[in-house]
Amino acid sequence: MTAPLTPPPPPHEPSPHGAWPPAPGGYAGVAAPHDAGHGQDGPGMKAELREAAVITVLVTVAGALLGLLWVWLAPRVPLVGDVVDGSWVVYLKDTEGEQAIGVDGTFALLALACGAVSGLAVFAWRRRGGVPLVVALALGGLLGSLLAWRLGLWLGPSHDVLAQAKAAGKNVTFSAPLKLSAKGTLLAWPLSALLVHLGLTALFGPRDPEVFGPHGPAGYGGYGRPGPYGKPHEGPPA
Repeated sequence: MTAPLTPPPPPHEPSPHGAWPPAPGGYAGVAAPHDAGHGQDGPGMKAELREAAVITVLVTVAGALLGLLWVWLAPRVPLVGDVVDGSWVVYLKDTEGEQAIGVDGTFALLALACGAVSGLAVFAWRRRGGVPLVVALALGGLLGSLLAWRLGLWLGPSHDVLAQAKAAGKNVTFSAPLKLSAKGTLLAWPLSALLVHLGLTALFGPRDPEVFGPHGPAGYGGYGRPGPYGKPHEGPPA
């Protein structure tokens, strides 16, 4: 007469409070150095608001760099002045030129690059994320774009084209002032920053550990956990 087979204990023993520990080897993400000082629940709301204010200011100030790059890299729109019936007239030298489109395109490409860099930097600084941080990143990107736009207008060629034409002389080419025709490009920075930050958070952000209950992982109803002899349950009993 043989002894009855005794099924082995489940792979995870419950804690004294009735909760089951997470499975070994579960991925929980790698915390950034700034997150190491916070607990599992992250910083409090006041700390998050302070961090959001700092991020908004830093990203906004970075808009000055975008403005300088725009003035330096944007193509120039050539203008020509002439005297007609005793009055100065200014017109485009190349009516079929695409320099005006290039001005908007240069701003958009630079803003997308600044948004990607700022989103990556904020994620590397604090990977846990949070609503105040995301709002600060978007708001700072929008304010930075506005600062870059106004700074480019100020540092670029003068807006007094008649004075420029008189100073240059008749039929002498000079540069038109910078102009952002497509105002929608001001949204390139915040959109790029949000997409990069949210994408990195989804791929490499910290994960909440899985909690095992008496019937297996939460949400699975016990199916799929190891059975008495090491084989997983494939479904409810017939």
